[in-house]
Amino acid sequence: MFSFFKKKKIVAHLKLSGVIGNSGKFKQGIDFAGQEDLIKKAFSLKKASCVAVSVNSPGGSPVQSHLIYSYIRQQAKKNKKKVIVFAEDVAASGGYLISCAGDEIYANSSSIIGSIGVIYSSFGFTELIKKIGIDRRVHTAGKNKSTLDPFLEEKKEDIERLKNIQLDLHNDFIKVVEKSRGSKLKKSETELFSGEFWSGSKAKNLGLIDGIGNAHEVLKEKFGEEVIIKKFEKSKGWLSQKLSSSNNQVDYFASTLEERSIWQRYGF
Repeated sequence: MFSFFKKKKIVAHLKLSGVIGNSGKFKQGIDFAGQEDLIKKAFSLKKASCVAVSVNSPGGSPVQSHLIYSYIRQQAKKNKKKVIVFAEDVAASGGYLISCAGDEIYANSSSIIGSIGVIYSSFGFTELIKKIGIDRRVHTAGKNKSTLDPFLEEKKEDIERLKNIQLDLHNDFIKVVEKSRGSKLKKSETELFSGEFWSGSKAKNLGLIDGIGNAHEVLKEKFGEEVIIKKFEKSKGWLSQKLSSSNNQVDYFASTLEERSIWQRYGF
């Protein structure tokens, strides 16, 4: 008879979607500067029982991933709020790193999870420019300034330098995962940190996530059917303004193609 007076639980729901650090003119992806205020507002919602974070990202910049991860943990500690992360289509590479900010991580059984590794890719055009008669001229101050120039032959020492940097970044990533998941991890480092990615179902068996479910059903299960979910998401209203000139359209489509190439690593 007193249910009428019972207060409804409130949950702040933050949505992070896109390539991380996609720094083109149109800023379609996720970066710290673009998300800082939203994250702060979500955690500042005093009556919120927790902060839910939906992540849908194939990865991107390791620096931006770390900045967002660290800021979420900082705000969680400052405001004494639990963080529950929900992986959507993809939470891979930097997307999974951000997901590790969650005290709990959930995903769909068909979500793509993992890819705990570091990648660098480029093209080599040395034979092409010879065939079409182009003379490449490069002048540098510092002997390593032209490292991995796609128009020059690869050097063994350049590749070794790159590998060492990748190992440093990979180790940083591993530390975040181990700190977040701890004893929940159920396989060896060799398997978990190889750069491989898995379905949500397999990721649960590996201990990379805590359960299968989406934000709507899990939050209702945890906080009741009447839970109020207050959404925090970056506005997308800028797009129509950006497409007002033909030059902007060219930039936009170039940026879109770059973003699609990253998503397509995971079949999306």
